[in-house]
Amino acid sequence: EAAARLRASGQESAARLVEALPAVDGVLDEAQRRRLLRRIHAEIQRLGEELQLPRRVAEELRIISSRRRFTRVIDVGCGAGYVLRSLARARALPGVELIATDLDAELIDMGQELAALDGCDVTFRVADALVVATDGTPTVVISTGFLHHLRRDDVGPFLARHETPDVVGFLHYDPEPGWLTNLGSRVFHRSRMREPISRHDGNLSMRRAHPARFLLHTGAMAAPSFELACRDGQSLLHAFRPLVGVRR
Repeated sequence: EAAARLRASGQESAARLVEALPAVDGVLDEAQRRRLLRRIHAEIQRLGEELQLPRRVAEELRIISSRRRFTRVIDVGCGAGYVLRSLARARALPGVELIATDLDAELIDMGQELAALDGCDVTFRVADALVVATDGTPTVVISTGFLHHLRRDDVGPFLARHETPDVVGFLHYDPEPGWLTNLGSRVFHRSRMREPISRHDGNLSMRRAHPARFLLHTGAMAAPSFELACRDGQSLLHAFRPLVGVRR
């Protein structure tokens, strides 16, 4: 059934990948699916390592902290929580509470296990990050590789939800779309990823990214309380660039 749905939407390669997954009587093997999910997110962590996302996020957060005081950072769609775990290990934000949120309980379990092995202080929650950020604590909301999972019409409503007094800033890292990004993504995923689904889905996801001009225009309409910045144009050295918002 899953393969048929993919073929109906023109995704023949994805359909073949699904058909190759272990199944019993047409139903995916749950234990195998869970192990595959963890292997894929381990590869996503390696992508974050090579792009030095924790260091880049820490630098931007320090800039925000010079303008607005905050005592908490919440990560949207954290996956296995690599960015916040790295910030905690490096003690990059002393005195700041780190909360990693995702709607996938399996990934939250994976993040908690890795945080325990790392010995780092990060709270993991199966939750909507922007519901958590409404309890009176000055908060910066971050994400890495999340915005391109939103449809174009959903970006505005997502950014509008930052218009709560408790959110003093946000930082959403995502690629700038275009031929250079597409080529670099294809080469990188082919050369660095081992799982066929990682290779396929990673490159496909990059092609769904939103241009900086669209993010700035949409953000200005949806979150007028924030001063926005987002670097336009593609770069081999900065495959991910942030949409930064600081409350005026």
